[in-house]
Order: sequence, then C-alpha cells, then structure tokens
Amino acid sequence: MSGVKSSLKTGHEKCIIPGCRVSNTSLHCLPKDKDVADKWMDFIFGDLPKPVPSQAFRLCTAHFSQQFVLNQGLYDAGVVSKLLLMKGSIPTIRHPLPSIETVSKNYFITLTPFPKRSVGTQLSKDTLKTHIRTSQTSVVCENVWSPPLLTSTPLKPLPPKKRPRLELEEDDDEWEASIEATDPNDSTFIQTSLPYDVPKYIVYENCLLELFELCPVCSSMCDVRKTIRGTFLAVDQTCHRCEFNRQWKSQPFIGSTPAGNIHLSAAVYFTGTSFIQMKKVFNAFGVRSMRYQAFRKHAKTYLEPAIVWKWKRAQQVELQSLSQQSKVIIGGDMRADSPGHCAKFGSYTVMNLETSTVIDIQLVQSNEVGGSYYMEKEGLKRSLALLEASGVTLDCIVTDRHVQIQKYLREKGITQYYDVWHIDKGEGLNHLYWTASSSKTGPEKVAKWTSVIHHIHNIHTHEDPLFSKAFSKQLEKVLTNKRFIEGVEKLSPHHQTSSLEAFHSVVIRFAPKSVVYPFIGMLCRLYLSAFHFNENANRPQSTSALGGPAFKLAFPKAKKGGYSLKRRKIKPTFCK
Repeated sequence: MSGVKSSLKTGHEKCIIPGCRVSNTSLHCLPKDKDVADKWMDFIFGDLPKPVPSQAFRLCTAHFSQQFVLNQGLYDAGVVSKLLLMKGSIPTIRHPLPSIETVSKNYFITLTPFPKRSVGTQLSKDTLKTHIRTSQTSVVCENVWSPPLLTSTPLKPLPPKKRPRLELEEDDDEWEASIEATDPNDSTFIQTSLPYDVPKYIVYENCLLELFELCPVCSSMCDVRKTIRGTFLAVDQTCHRCEFNRQWKSQPFIGSTPAGNIHLSAAVYFTGTSFIQMKKVFNAFGVRSMRYQAFRKHAKTYLEPAIVWKWKRAQQVELQSLSQQSKVIIGGDMRADSPGHCAKFGSYTVMNLETSTVIDIQLVQSNEVGGSYYMEKEGLKRSLALLEASGVTLDCIVTDRHVQIQKYLREKGITQYYDVWHIDKGEGLNHLYWTASSSKTGPEKVAKWTSVIHHIHNIHTHEDPLFSKAFSKQLEKVLTNKRFIEGVEKLSPHHQTSSLEAFHSVVIRFAPKSVVYPFIGMLCRLYLSAFHFNENANRPQSTSALGGPAFKLAFPKAKKGGYSLKRRKIKPTFCK
C-alpha cells in the first residue's frame, strides 16, 4: 500500500494528542520512515522529553492537512470506512476544529448518507485502495477540470499561474500526477467549465504537422518535435533563424493529465464497452489510445467513485419518494456473475414493479455466506433492511420459488407472490423429465408425451402400441402435487418479474458472464446497468414519417412463421 498505515480503531484507543476531542474514526500509526516518524514525534510532544517511538502512538486524520488525505470522497460517499494518508504526510494542525467527517457531511450537498450497517454493500478493505505516485511534473495547466460528480467540497482559490512547460519523453501514456492536482477526493480539486461533449475529430498526423513546418515570422523551415501521451499530442515548433518558438497542445488538461484520456476512459466505462475491444478497433484504424493500466488508473481514481456517489444520490431520492407512498409492490431476483452453480458474486435486484425501475442492488460474495446457494437470501435480507430503514411500506413482493426465500418471507410476515413463468417452467420441465427417464427409445418418449392430449379429451386408451394408455395417474400426480397447488395459490395476480429478467439482460451488456471483474468493478457495472435501464424503461413510442405511432414486425418462434406487431420505441439514451 502506498501511504501511511491506517486502521479503524474502536474501544479505548484514541488520538494521542492531549485534549483532542475530534470525533474521528481513522487513526494512523507512526510511519516506518524514520525521518517522517521523527517529525510526527516532534509534533506530538513538542519541547517535552520524547519517549521511545511506539506503534501505540496514533494520530487522527483531523491533525493533517486535507491535501494529505487520499480517499476523502470515497469516505464521504460511505464506500470505505477509513481514511488513508499519502506517503510522507506530516501533521500540522494542533487544535482541529470540527471533525473531518462532520465538515464533509455538511458540504456533501445536504445529502444525508445512509446509516453504516451490515445490510449495506460489502466491500473488502483493499478494494478501493488508491495508488497514486507523488512525483511532481513540470506540466502546469491553466484550465483544470473535474467531472462534476467527483467532489462537492468547497473550492479553494486557484494557485498562482506558472509558466507552462512540456518536457516529456515519447510514447509514455501518462504523467505521474500530483495529489493536489488530480486526486478527486481532495478539496483542492477545482471544477471549471470544460465540457466533456466538446466535438472531437480524427486528424491525420502528416496533415497536422504541415501546419508547423514554416515559421510564421520569417517563413523559414522550423524544427518540429512531437510528444505523445495516449490520445494527447504536443508539438514544439522552433525556428533557429529568428528564434521563434511555440508549443501547441491537442487537448486541455485535467490536473496534469490530458483530458482526452480521461474522457475516453469515461466513455468506455460508462457505456459498458470492453477496453480491449476498443483498443483493437483503434489499433486497426491507427488511432492513438492509452494503455490498459492508464484506463484502470482513471477508473479507480475518477470513474468508480463517481458512479457509486451518483447511485447513492439517485437511490436516496427514489427511496424518499417510495416512503411517502402507502404501499409499494416490489419484485426481487438474483443474478449470478457466471454460469452454473459455482458463482463468486450474486447480485440481488429489487425493482418497483409499478414503474419498472430498479430500487436497490446488493452484490454478495459467495465466501461471505458460505456458498453460492445462500447468496440470494442474503441479498434479499440486505435490500429489505434498506427499505425498512428508509421507511418504505411494502404491500407484497413477487419472486421465484426459492425455498430459503419462501421461509424467510414467511417468518418476516411479508406477503409473497410467485411469478407465473417460474411455476409454468418448473412443472413443464417435470413432464419432460418423467418422459425422458421412464422411456427406453425415442418413439416411446414421443408416445408418452403426446398421450397427455388423449387424457385431456377423456380418452384413456388409444391405438399407439408403444404407450396405449394415457398417463392419467402421472398427470394427476403432477397437477395435484402439494407444492404445485401451493404455488398456484400464490400466483401473482397483478405484476410479474418479466421486467427483472429484462434488466438482467441489460446487465449482460455491461458485465458479461464470460469476463471476470473485481468486486468494485462488478458493483459499478451493475449500477451503470441500473442507470441505463431506469433511464429507458418507460420510453415513449416513436412516431412514423406520417406522424402516427410507429410499429415493427416480430417473428416469434411460437407462431411458426407468423408475425406480431410491436410498438417501436424511441432510441435508448446512455446516461444523459
């Protein structure tokens, strides 16, 4: 880990500074670097005799300047439970004012975070660890921009402008960014008016360099040197005759990072596109792009914190709206991250069936609950606890017939209904299983399966020599099965979970089951899927050239060549 060791402390352990009453849950041990540790000791004891340094001496985060805190934004969003310091941090604040937690909450656009409880999204302690080097570069940009979702802390005055310089080697993708300039969790991260949707063009290099061949002062031939950083190109033009020189840059900067690199990373991540596939297209076309390591750096530093923060914000608005309704009908179902019964992650989705919008997604890891079989129940428990804590009153919930779910909802006294498709799917398969297991030849299987038609028409014997009797007893046994009867009794009379199945098909686009993702990567892709689905779930019907409603032809398998008319909706949007 790059940074000073930090751990969440409870009980009797507290800040060693006498009289420190700041309510701060993050305490930091003495660093291993002896020079830095000596400065900590000087700060702690001042002119008093200094004891032998000990790892029991701990300082809370409130004694450090905000520029030394690596993950303030993630901490404010409730994604992580402790604050981390950059390497070499020196305490300077002897008597802090209100705690960092209190200050950050006051500035968090009056958004009250959810209470920290076991029902929330579970993250491993190293999942969101920030890895940023602290070496300074010679690049200083006048326009500093950050995505508006990344921070809401007060803005500090702009630092004095320095003369821009660009002295970089060829073919390195990124500069090593300073914490003060590029960390989205730092309060000094300034927002400006640089929009991400500025039009961009594909320009051939030889056509571009022609513009710099002649000196604009004396029309002599110039020396031209190019510098490339991912999608960024800088051109240095020097005339040795009149000593004219200038530098042209193809894009502005975010801190000390080219804006195009971050914008490209955001476009790839937010649309669910594969970076590897994008890279293949760019390489085939000859367009410069960045390395995968740079993309992952942007994702961890900017994109994933923004996604989590925006989801929590949108979710709280939705929960506040639902809490004002008398009763809410929801549907719930789980999706595994891989085919089969050995999934690592299970995502349980709760949807408002009256509006077909996703309310909550809980990502459960199999080793948290003792196996993939138990993930669905755990996800449901966390979602219901969140709804209860938000004051949402449930009318009923529509699910499949998972045995653990049935028992849990029965014990909680929550009305449960079954989706009709799950009942029909189960019993239809039972017929097929019996036919297959009790027959020795193919024709016998067909005879047994088609004999049900005779039984329905009250014909209990027929002329097929392979199976001359209709299987009335077998059919009666299936149709009067206790579990089947109970399932029919609890069939949902109003809403089904087809919208949930449609949402799961959207998730496949953002998080294919053939690709392995880390916890935070899977969680963010689920949130992006929910954003896209909620944004387009109730799209209106498009109109034809004549101004009337537009339709399209569909050819379902069940109609055997026939067709159906379906409404043609307007084109979907992506995180507008």
